[in-house]
Amino acid sequence: MAQQDVRSVGVEEEFLLVRGPVPRLSTQGEDVVERADQLDEDAQFEHEFKRAQAELASPPTRSLPDLRAELRKLRAEMATAARTEGERLVASASSPLRDRPRTTDNERYRRMNAQFGLLAREQLTCGMHVHVSVDPDEGLVALDGIRPWLAVLTALSANSPLHRGRDTGYASYRTVLWGRWPTAGPTASFRDQREYDDLVRDLVTVGAAGDEAMIYFDARLSRNYPTIEVRVCDVCARPEDAVVIAALCRALVETAARSGGDGLRPLRPELLRGASWRAA
Repeated sequence: MAQQDVRSVGVEEEFLLVRGPVPRLSTQGEDVVERADQLDEDAQFEHEFKRAQAELASPPTRSLPDLRAELRKLRAEMATAARTEGERLVASASSPLRDRPRTTDNERYRRMNAQFGLLAREQLTCGMHVHVSVDPDEGLVALDGIRPWLAVLTALSANSPLHRGRDTGYASYRTVLWGRWPTAGPTASFRDQREYDDLVRDLVTVGAAGDEAMIYFDARLSRNYPTIEVRVCDVCARPEDAVVIAALCRALVETAARSGGDGLRPLRPELLRGASWRAA
C-alpha cells in the first residue's frame, strides 16, 4: 500500500501530575499546560477535568516513526513544563495516591459535578484515545467491525493496577472506574447515521450526558474530525507502546472498512461489556 493510501492516525494522552517529596496529587494542571504552551506554541496541550491532569495530542500522521517521535517530543515538553512548576508527570491510568482529586475551575466541569454527583467528584482516570481517519460513508461500518476487538486493546494497554493506595486485583482498573459513566462502554450496531445521531441526542436530552462531548462510547465518531475515536485504552507507560496500540487501531479500522460489513455476526453489548471487564 502506498504511503498516501495509508490512513492517518493521531493520539491523545492524559497524564497525572504529582507534587512534593511525599507524593500528592497536583492542583496545578492548568499552570503546567500554560507552561507547556509557552515551550511549544504549535503543539496541542489541554487542561483536563481534574487539576491533577494534563493532556497532549499528536497531529495526524501516516508515519508510525513520525508518531513515535512526536509523542516523545510532546511528553518531554510536558514533563519539562511540569518540573518548572514543581510537578512530576506520571503515565498511570489511575491514581495510586490516597488523596482525593480536585476539579478544574471551569463552568462546564462545575455543571458535571452538579449533574453527576459523587461519580464526577471521584473521577480521576487517564486514558489514551486513538483517532483513525475514515471517509463519511465508512465510519459506522468500521465502528461495527472493530467492536469485537476493543477488549483486546484494553488488555494490551492495561496500565492501572493501583487505585488510592491499594492493589485493585485488576490490570486496568481505569476501565472499571470509567465504566460508571452512563454513556461509557460498548454499543450495539447502528443501521445508519441518523440512528447514531438520534441516540447521541437522546442521551443528552435525558441527562445521561451533559453534552455531546460526554458521549463516552468505547469507540465513537469524532465530533470535530473525520475520524473514528477509539477510547478503550489506558495511557501507556512508554510512547513506543502507544504507537503499537495506534497501529493496531488503524489496522482494525482498515480491515473493517474494507470488509464493508460482510461476514460480521451480531454481538450483543452485554457480551462486549463482559469481555471488557475480563480484559481489565
